[in-house]
Amino acid sequence: MKVLSICHCSTASSSLPEFIIFFIMFYVHKLESARFAVVGPGHPVTAIAGGDIMLPCRLLPSMSVENMEVRWFQHEFTSFVHLYRHGEEEFGQQMAKYRDRTKLSKADITDGIVDLKIIEVRPSDEGQYRCFVGDGDFHDEAVLELKVAALGSAPRISVAGHQDGGIRVVCQSAGWYPQPQVLWRDSKGQPLSALTETKAEEEGGFFKIKNSIVITENTKKNLSCSLRNTHVDQEKESITFSISDSFFPRTSPWMVVWSVTLVILLVSIGLTLFLFKLRGKALLGGGSVMGIENIENCPYETILRLADVGK
Repeated sequence: MKVLSICHCSTASSSLPEFIIFFIMFYVHKLESARFAVVGPGHPVTAIAGGDIMLPCRLLPSMSVENMEVRWFQHEFTSFVHLYRHGEEEFGQQMAKYRDRTKLSKADITDGIVDLKIIEVRPSDEGQYRCFVGDGDFHDEAVLELKVAALGSAPRISVAGHQDGGIRVVCQSAGWYPQPQVLWRDSKGQPLSALTETKAEEEGGFFKIKNSIVITENTKKNLSCSLRNTHVDQEKESITFSISDSFFPRTSPWMVVWSVTLVILLVSIGLTLFLFKLRGKALLGGGSVMGIENIENCPYETILRLADVGK
């Protein structure tokens, strides 16, 4: 009996640590299964201005978020873009610019999908967004970036006038976001290396572009203007614009000959007048000396003539 008693106690004492270990492992596994990771796209999301966009966000592993808090915000946690908690959406502290413009698909929250839909995207919507999901004391969030793009009107080319010995050509377009790149090309599609000047004005969040280039007679006279949106890698190009040789400022050969002749004539007249003046002074000076030294030996007619010159 003692042996049996000893064996029973030994068995019970050896099974107790195993039970504790099993309980701890089971509890830890249960805690780990309750945890999740919030996952975003991992790359910027691009939206076209005026359209709708879905910002993707979900839980891994997939689980229902019906009884969790889902908060989309940008810079401030309390001033949110969209908020879902206690089984319903709240709009009390929602940012004013997102009022009536955000939706959370309730049909997908049971699968852990908490994508946010933004309606009628604006340039001001561009920036970082945080997808926050909280369950009691545990929470996680994902950060994603939204880029907004807008393709403006087709570029228009016009001649602004003469400048620096050439013709200043202007390319204009409006309704772009962000500010587009401007590229001038010749008739073969090759970029023109001439320096350009860009003036950009913002109207309602969109950019109005006015870019100019000076074309000389030695450069290409058939050209086009293209504007490229770097967010979506798309561009719009104007029609090919041709500049006739008659538009370039020219100097007539006859005008050059006439100008040179006029300069020579003016110089000759000035030099002649100068020489006549010098000769007159010399004659007056010579007559005075002659009258003083040789007045007695001069004929009477010569004396009278010298007197008339001196008057």
